[in-house]
Amino acid sequence: MSTHEAGDAGPAPDGDEPTSANAGDQRPAGVPSDDVRCRILEQLPVPVAYFGRDQLLAVVNAAAAGAVGRSEASLLGLLPGEVEPGLVLEGGEGLAEAVARVMNTGEGEPYETHLVVQDAEHIWQAALSPVRDAAGEVQGVSVVTLDTTEQFWARRRLAVLTKASMRIGSTLDVGRTAEELAELAVEDFADFVTVDLLSEVLTGDEARSVLHREKITFRRVAQRSVLGDSPESVVPLGELHDYDRESVVGRALTRGEPSRCSVDEESLLRGWTEDPARAQSLRDNKIHSVLVVPLRARGVILGTALFCRHRTPGAFVTADLQLAAELGSRAAVCIDNARRYTRERATALALQRSLLPRRAARQQGVEVTARYLPNTDGPGIGGDWFDVIPLSGARVALVVGDVVGHGLHASATMGRLRTAVRTLADVDLAPEELLTQLDDLVMTLDREQPPDSAESATVAGATCLYAVYDPVTGRCTMARAGHPEPMLARPDGSVEQLALPAGPPLGVGGLPFEAADFELAEGSRLALFTDGLTETAGRDTDAALAELRGLLGHPAQSLEETCDTVMDAMVQEQSNDDVALLLARTCRLDAGHYASWDLVADPAVVSNARKRASAQLLAWGLDDAVFTTELVVSELVTNAIRYGGEPIQLRLIRGTALICEVVDGSSTAPHLRRARIFDEGGRGLLLVAGLTERWGTRYTATGKTIWAEQPLPGAEEADLV
Repeated sequence: MSTHEAGDAGPAPDGDEPTSANAGDQRPAGVPSDDVRCRILEQLPVPVAYFGRDQLLAVVNAAAAGAVGRSEASLLGLLPGEVEPGLVLEGGEGLAEAVARVMNTGEGEPYETHLVVQDAEHIWQAALSPVRDAAGEVQGVSVVTLDTTEQFWARRRLAVLTKASMRIGSTLDVGRTAEELAELAVEDFADFVTVDLLSEVLTGDEARSVLHREKITFRRVAQRSVLGDSPESVVPLGELHDYDRESVVGRALTRGEPSRCSVDEESLLRGWTEDPARAQSLRDNKIHSVLVVPLRARGVILGTALFCRHRTPGAFVTADLQLAAELGSRAAVCIDNARRYTRERATALALQRSLLPRRAARQQGVEVTARYLPNTDGPGIGGDWFDVIPLSGARVALVVGDVVGHGLHASATMGRLRTAVRTLADVDLAPEELLTQLDDLVMTLDREQPPDSAESATVAGATCLYAVYDPVTGRCTMARAGHPEPMLARPDGSVEQLALPAGPPLGVGGLPFEAADFELAEGSRLALFTDGLTETAGRDTDAALAELRGLLGHPAQSLEETCDTVMDAMVQEQSNDDVALLLARTCRLDAGHYASWDLVADPAVVSNARKRASAQLLAWGLDDAVFTTELVVSELVTNAIRYGGEPIQLRLIRGTALICEVVDGSSTAPHLRRARIFDEGGRGLLLVAGLTERWGTRYTATGKTIWAEQPLPGAEEADLV
């Protein structure tokens, strides 16, 4: 191809030789000259460098020189990564090895380096390519680099924040959330992290402003280090410590904005911190860069996080500060959520415990102990409850229930149901009748709640087990409403789960409840529990029931020991439901505590009934109760003869109180009334009520029982839980 066709200025004048610039030049049309090629390389905005066979820098364009802050002339002849002879640019230590590999293998490779230039970190993505001559021999290596700093920080920030969204705030525990922040930061960009919170945050209270405090007091709740056991810290975990308002941390807190600080001897002398121990720790551990991030949520400072570097040579950059600020913001919101949960949980737990019985009421039918454990890993305090209710005739009612839902609403509903059960028990309803009345109450409560109220969750689905034990006969009558059946451990060591008729949960309505009757030997142990004991995630219910049977079958254990053994073995460390357990050992009243006489419906037997009662009291050593008991027996037996019917029976029971009962075959209800001056009758029950502590009537399938109690000295209440 001619030079003219090649696009040169035209043929040389006659008699002249071609000039050196284009001598022998056979380029195709449109291909720039070497001079233009050089200008293209020089003006290319992308840094380009060329290393010859001796691996010394032979060509560098202006963009490459500007990237490291040097002139082109000063860079020529330097080794890869050098900015001055013998001085390698921070972050460019591996470039020489990469250039050598490309030179030897003749194959290009990518190379990423983090260069710190003029105290700013840059991330460069380089493409190393071999440069060959006409014979195909490698004569050098070209290095073309792109500044990917912004893309790198964006990817890194996205990756860290993605991890943060999955790991920070995984629980509603303030301390654990702080630990998650520290762990994540140490993994990704810091060498040592501390998290301090205001003390009131840990208790769930509202945080007070730090603006007007001379000393800002925090509690250390988390710290992590690449060295393992955080030797950099001068504050033990859980300890209180102060920051002065004029310290670096104090100023960041009062401004409410994160800050980035360099730590050197000059800054320490200027008062980087007021605490000499902290200053010495900074020196000893060679901490050179610190980020101070106030933990602020919903406009309130909750604490502060410090991110430090001592093993990582590069100081924190602006991108690090932005990342730490975002992590702190996310963690602060999670901590505040956990704080609010802590406050609500503490309130619900206080309400729950105030509504549960703290002491066993006076009764002689059973020996009882109980345990209540709120859930530790669920959405909130539930509505589990139990009760021990003394009934007339030395009988006792054992109750266990569970309200659906969690939080304050469940606790409040539990209190209403427990009160209702106590009120219905005082009327001496049979277990199945009591559950029927309770079922109606729950449906009424549901109807009272606004249908569009988010806070008014339905209580339909509450469960209850109600058992009545009579120590005179040893009979126990039970009925259940959707509740787990109780366990019975007999004195011979055998254990079984009692079969009770199925009943729907409370609030369903429309289905009847049925009771079952059992005769319990003296010393039998009844275990009433809520489903949190046996129905937990990851555990088979049948296996849990079998384990409970085995634990209850262990001989020669007190109820307290049995309770502790069952709870320790079956309740998981991170329980997701409340657990209530009530254990009762049955007692029987022998001839020394019980006496009865059958009477005929004849007014003449009243005198004989008084004599028998007096003789029995003298035998029991209750001389002081003879006069009152004679009056009570006279009135009750007379009423039974006049208004009741056969069979008539008089019973005296000596338990926690002296009980006088008269049974007759009529269901006619007695009424307490005041007799007028000239009335001949109507004073009997009024007299009984005035002489005794309490009296009442209970009905059976064959009649009724009128009873009256007189207090006996020495009967004390005992701790229940």
